[in-house]
Amino acid sequence: MHPVFEDVRLKPVFEKVRAGERLNHNDGLALYRSSDLLALGYLANLVRERLHGNVTYFNVNRHINPTDVCVASCRLCAFGKKSKDPKAYTLSLEEVWEKAGQGWSEAVTEFHIVGGLHPELTLDWYCEMFRGLKQRFPGVHLKALTMVEIGWLARRSGLGVRATLERLMAAGVDSLPGGGAEIFSERVRRIICDHKITGDEWLEIAREAHKLGLKSNCTMLYGHLENEEDRTSHLLRLRELQEETGGFVTFIPLAFHPANTPLRHLPSTTGFADLKNIAVARLLLDNVPHIKAYWVMLTPRIAQLAQRFGADDIDGTVVEERIYHDAGATTSQSLRRAELLRLIREAGREPVERDTLYRPVRRSEATFTVLV
Repeated sequence: MHPVFEDVRLKPVFEKVRAGERLNHNDGLALYRSSDLLALGYLANLVRERLHGNVTYFNVNRHINPTDVCVASCRLCAFGKKSKDPKAYTLSLEEVWEKAGQGWSEAVTEFHIVGGLHPELTLDWYCEMFRGLKQRFPGVHLKALTMVEIGWLARRSGLGVRATLERLMAAGVDSLPGGGAEIFSERVRRIICDHKITGDEWLEIAREAHKLGLKSNCTMLYGHLENEEDRTSHLLRLRELQEETGGFVTFIPLAFHPANTPLRHLPSTTGFADLKNIAVARLLLDNVPHIKAYWVMLTPRIAQLAQRFGADDIDGTVVEERIYHDAGATTSQSLRRAELLRLIREAGREPVERDTLYRPVRRSEATFTVLV
């Protein structure tokens, strides 16, 4: 049966998707410029079910943000603060380890650790933090530090990116999150995050990490000053690097939250835009295995819908998330495992608990096993 598309521009895209052919830049623009959301969802769901069937993944994780002190002054950010700000905080090593323990049980398989670009915290400090976490929680995967943070530590230490990554790996870092990519368009970056590394530098740090065997996620921030060209180009540059390294595990579209930022005059993203970005990402990123609908940013309701618009992951329990809540996110800071199971099942999907690298986690009442 041939579907009926209200937008005729989607018909040739459908033929490519059905044949398993790679979409190009013009196809991406056609997808972004279409308002036929159900058709986009239909196409993305074809690819999603081809890759993952009826499964939706989740994990039991815990977010830790060691500091919100940051030398950058990005217009997109409500999290970072200057060191003299009375509201700024920096956890001691003991406080980091204690906070990790507060959200920990034997069920936790991942610590997600990101923070600001602190002017005084050294590479040695971070390595000691990671070693301490590994000593206290040896079974927990450390997904830690964005490409931006690694670039900052490499610059401060004078060691270079590769040597910095090697030090972090030796200290216990197991993989990298995908934040800080924002949008690769230099035109837009000059306005929203000119204090950060460039898009080219983000990609180069990811390349070095992948060469060393570190897997990572990748992201795109949308809903600010970017346009369809910028989003399409961003996704295709990620796809190009993935073709080279194969190091990206998951792509996470991140909805911009303008509240409490210098860009607070911009409107928040709509559910329509959120689902469209999930769908287009699934269609263009044909070599990135997983697409995550990050419920913290999207709300659990939109993340649930996204499981029919190309996403195959809904993230995890999180426990405490500060970055997007500082920017006005009104979602809970955690979801219980049972709530995630309910969201997934109500979407008609089969929940599968995973570890960071998408190995299934099998649980009984008293214990769990990661299936390698």
